[in-house]
Amino acid sequence: MDEILKYFPNLTDIQKEQFEKLDFLYHDWNEKINVISRKDIDALYTKHILHSLGIAKIIKFEPGTYVLDVGTGGGFPGIPLAILFPETRFYLIDIIAKKIKVVQAVAEGLELKNVKAEQMRAENVKGDFDFIVSRAVTNMPDFVSWVKTKIKKNNKHELKNGILYLKGGDLTEELKDFPKATEYNLADFFEDEFFETKKVVHLPLKFTV
Repeated sequence: MDEILKYFPNLTDIQKEQFEKLDFLYHDWNEKINVISRKDIDALYTKHILHSLGIAKIIKFEPGTYVLDVGTGGGFPGIPLAILFPETRFYLIDIIAKKIKVVQAVAEGLELKNVKAEQMRAENVKGDFDFIVSRAVTNMPDFVSWVKTKIKKNNKHELKNGILYLKGGDLTEELKDFPKATEYNLADFFEDEFFETKKVVHLPLKFTV
């Protein structure tokens, strides 16, 4: 928890309480339904929560923003971002029902009113979004094919509407067909060695009918 406060010192008391509660909620649920690997659960705040919040170092979501989290797993990056941006709506989807069960329970445990979680394939999602976030669920070309028709027309941020993707390693090959993609190194924001190869990729997507 100290790590979160180090990089996000201006949290409200409610946000601090919610971030603190994540430790108990995820440990408790992970005993019942394994959504985080055993070796990672003890590094929950670095490898999952802070990693998710890397997106918040790239963009500050305006009130009323609508964000889709594809392949959310146990609720990352959606749940930490929903705590940080209580006036942004988050729609978290995953194809695995037991993972969504955990996400729903965590959101309920935190009393997050801005989170909706459903078992759903990205291709079947109805509606359009300012941003689509995800944490390395697949390669970028496939991901783009799933979500390219789900972007809102009007931009309200400096960053254009599109994808914010948490990914690691050398992405040269994967992004070669996306010249408008921008890579942000999380090591520029966070000191832990875990972030040395981690990035946020922003890929603007044009609204399509």
